[in-house]
Amino acid sequence: MSMNDLKDEIDNEVSEILSSDFTVNVTETRTVPKANDPAITFPNLRTGQLSCKLIETCVLYIDIRKSTELNLKHRRATVAKLYSAFGRAMTKCARHFGGHVRGIIGDRLMVVFDSENCFRNALDTAVLMNSVCKYVLNKKFPHNDIKCGIGIDYGRMLITKVGIIRRSVETSNYQGLVWLGRPANLASKLTDLANKSGESFELKHVSTGFQVPGQGNWRWTDQTLEDFVNCLDTLPFSNDISHRDPNFRSFIKTSTTIETRKSTPPILMTKEVWKGFSHECPSRDCVTKRWYRKNDVQLPEYSGEVFGGDVIFTVFRG
Repeated sequence: MSMNDLKDEIDNEVSEILSSDFTVNVTETRTVPKANDPAITFPNLRTGQLSCKLIETCVLYIDIRKSTELNLKHRRATVAKLYSAFGRAMTKCARHFGGHVRGIIGDRLMVVFDSENCFRNALDTAVLMNSVCKYVLNKKFPHNDIKCGIGIDYGRMLITKVGIIRRSVETSNYQGLVWLGRPANLASKLTDLANKSGESFELKHVSTGFQVPGQGNWRWTDQTLEDFVNCLDTLPFSNDISHRDPNFRSFIKTSTTIETRKSTPPILMTKEVWKGFSHECPSRDCVTKRWYRKNDVQLPEYSGEVFGGDVIFTVFRG
């Protein structure tokens, strides 16, 4: 096929799919669909229809912190083993509480839950994953530098099938399910922010003491180290240093730690998830003892509160 023919073919297909005559059929569901679900179809250009499913539930993402640094720091074989162990362990964690893995890209997993008891299952899965990361993967990996971030959101997601149909062994590589809606997007971004170390810098400054003329009182002023040094002069033909202000008497060098970013816990969730979980499991210790608290996490596309915590199953700590 020539380049011109390919251009025309793609242009025509895109125009047909985006046409107002093209129909999207949506079926609501409470269970997580599979890739071969017959109710989810590719765009049919002959009939002008596309079939999708809609689910309202929790979605969870997890990935390894600083995976780029790990790739540079360790041998390829070591990183390959880590990714294999991580993917296998996190899949088992998801399945233990009824979660369905619907995406694995390197060190990132996407888990979706059936609507029934989705809050409890999602948060229990997060706690299990956090426990395994901290007390299994991290302890078995050199230098104990394995940390994972987990993000959870709840809401409505439209599931559609994308790609093309190929009659070959590569069929699965050319198609997949796409989860459209806020939950998948927000949970992924919360994952990026979870389990981040705080950042700060040390600001050095000088408290400078001056004696008020004609009085015994002292006046103290805070200056940056640079401003203080700029007020000093060397005397001609001498090694002595003087201050430009004749009332200068003393100084104290100090420093202040300025926090530019607060650390975040390994598990972050939207208010909708925490509210749903608290309603499903009001007597749980994590609810009554407030193990999850509001976090100062800002997302441009979300104006609600974010809750987070570092909760584990204690059996893993032994």
